[in-house]
Amino acid sequence: MKELTDLLKSIKHSILSGSSAPVIDALQFDSRRCDSGSLFVAVKGVSVDGHDYLKSAHANGCRVFVVDRDVSFSESDICLVKVDNSSEALALLADSFYDSPSKEIKLVGITGTNGKTTCATLMHDLFTSRGYRSGLLSTVVNKIGNSEVKATHTTPEPIALNALLREMINAGCAYCFMEVSSHAIVQNRVYGLNFIGGVFTNISHDHLDYHETFASYISAKKHFFDCLSKEAFALVNIDDKNGKVMLQNTKAKKLHYALRSPADFKAKVIENELSGLHLDLDGIEFHSRLIGRFNAYNLLTVYAVSILLGEDKIETLSALSNLQSVEGRFQSLKVMKGPTVIVDYAHTPDALENVLETIIAIKKTTSRILTVVGCGGDRDKEKRPIMALLASEMSDELILTSDNPRSEDPGLILEDMQEGLSKVQKDAAFTINDRREAIKLAIKLAKSDDVVLIAGKGHEKYQEISGVRYDFDDFQIASDFTNQMNN
Repeated sequence: MKELTDLLKSIKHSILSGSSAPVIDALQFDSRRCDSGSLFVAVKGVSVDGHDYLKSAHANGCRVFVVDRDVSFSESDICLVKVDNSSEALALLADSFYDSPSKEIKLVGITGTNGKTTCATLMHDLFTSRGYRSGLLSTVVNKIGNSEVKATHTTPEPIALNALLREMINAGCAYCFMEVSSHAIVQNRVYGLNFIGGVFTNISHDHLDYHETFASYISAKKHFFDCLSKEAFALVNIDDKNGKVMLQNTKAKKLHYALRSPADFKAKVIENELSGLHLDLDGIEFHSRLIGRFNAYNLLTVYAVSILLGEDKIETLSALSNLQSVEGRFQSLKVMKGPTVIVDYAHTPDALENVLETIIAIKKTTSRILTVVGCGGDRDKEKRPIMALLASEMSDELILTSDNPRSEDPGLILEDMQEGLSKVQKDAAFTINDRREAIKLAIKLAKSDDVVLIAGKGHEKYQEISGVRYDFDDFQIASDFTNQMNN
């Protein structure tokens, strides 16, 4: 419980009505969750505006409100506070309510289009294996030490985020590694947090349904680094041309990593095979179970962060060599008397191209690639034809199918994908709306030396159709079907 006066100390505000003395026992931005002890913060979201739900919150017992515009709300029994920006205020209120947890834990944020989940998860696993209790905030799962908490967003909203950080501290966690999405940056979910370091992996075509332009998407990522303190480090992939952009206005210590360019942290791929990677990492030869050039970047990123956090070079490499791949990220299944099946979250053109390039580089010359891929509904439509064309040009067999159609007609999504194909390519491709049947067909068509790539959903355990989520696990479906074939 906190007094409103204390919560508002770091926020420019004015009291429009009522007293600033109320005691608050919960912060809310959803009017349905309010009660008599709540402070309701009216935040304008993508589809709804909290200012339209003040009366609903009041009906549920709430009497303390924060707004950032003039409102028609004349009830006499309320305390009405006006701020410049409600979403920023929500983040600062959450920070104060949970006693500024980000100042008590070493918080590292990872942003970029691809690699966020893998890097954050590997960092958590690495530090856990080194004996540190650590937290993880990721697309796949949140962790407090080894205890799992279901993840609903790549980056949680400010109240849940600060609550999780406080739980981590109470559980003895010294570190937290978190994905920072572009949506979270724009929506001020990480506003006011104290990061000890920020990491940029790469940037490519994604989320333009939200950001509208690529320039806006880049700007969102860059803003994260603009807000880092001078005590933090800013580590960027300098092989990506936008790496330098991220560092332009940051006050943090500027550092680079790369496979191709001069950098503070360097790696070179010596061998890239289905059994794993052999790297020269920072001048030392190193073996990893992870597969693919993109994982060379991920491993280098994790190594660099570990060194920047004061860990020993040799001990870090030793621990890294024992780490497993992250669920749904180039997760492989070798079928007895059948193909190698790879499940990957690749849902952007760049990620799909990286995965296919990796498979091409490590497969046998006689092996074929059979790719199962779709595109999500209610998301960036521009990438649909691009992804279909990439998959067609880089695969021997292409099976177009549903991903998460959400509220869209899956048939129309497939038509959008087909627009990227020539008539010859379109005629050669299979188009199967039912994703389960598409996976089965790919495995049935594959020979023992072939590679089947199931792309787009990775770790997800559901398929969303017409707003309803159904149980669906690419890896489990592939595993079940291959087991049936072998019995």
